[in-house]
Amino acid sequence: MTSVALGLLILSRKTPTAMPRIGIRVFKAEREMEIWGATNNHGPFRLLVKYPIAAMSGELGPKRREGDMQAPEGFYYINRFNPDSQFHLSLGLNYPNSSDRKLGDRTHLGSDIFIHGNHVSAGCLAMTDPVIDVIYRLASHARDEGESVIPVSIFPCKMNSTNWTSLRIQYAQRPDLIKFWSTLLPAYRSFERTRYWPRPHVAKSGYYSWPSQ
Repeated sequence: MTSVALGLLILSRKTPTAMPRIGIRVFKAEREMEIWGATNNHGPFRLLVKYPIAAMSGELGPKRREGDMQAPEGFYYINRFNPDSQFHLSLGLNYPNSSDRKLGDRTHLGSDIFIHGNHVSAGCLAMTDPVIDVIYRLASHARDEGESVIPVSIFPCKMNSTNWTSLRIQYAQRPDLIKFWSTLLPAYRSFERTRYWPRPHVAKSGYYSWPSQ
C-alpha cells in the first residue's frame, strides 16, 4: 500500500484511527515528514503515516533571514489553511516564531513558510499534490475536532546518537549550529522515549529550553 493510499485509509475510518489530534515531524537530511496522531489532548501519539519530501531548498540549519532559501528548524504550529494556494493546497507555519525573532536577522526575517503541494520549493516543504491532499484533510479534521494548535517539529535529521555524533563532527567549524541543534535534541529524545509531544520554552537568549521533569 502506498503512503498516499494509507493516508486516505486513515481518513476513511472513524476514531481512534482518524485521530482528533495530529502532530507533524520533519527531518531535513532524510527528506521525510511524519504524521502522528493521538486520541486525546495530551497523547501519547502514534505514527499514522510518513511521506518523502518532494522538494526542499537550502541546507541543514535554521532559517535566519529573508531570501536565504532555507526551510526553518525548530518548533512551530500550523496557523493558516489555504485551499486556494498556487501550489494546490497549503498549510502555513508560524514562522518566524519567538526563537527566530531573537536569533535571526530581526529586520529581514521573511515569512510565508508553507507545507504545500507541487514539486518545487523556495524555503517551503513541497509534498506533491496527492500527498498534500491527505495532509491537508488530516489537519482540517484535527482542527474541526478542536485542535487549535497543530504542532510541527522540524529537525536537521533524526537525532539519534549516531546522527548526533555525525553532526558534531561534520559541523565542528559551526559552533553556532551545534549550539542551536543541541537545544532541539531534548525534544527528539523525549518524544522517542514517551510519545508525548514536547512543549518547548524560548529563553531570553532565543534558544529553546526545557522545563525539568
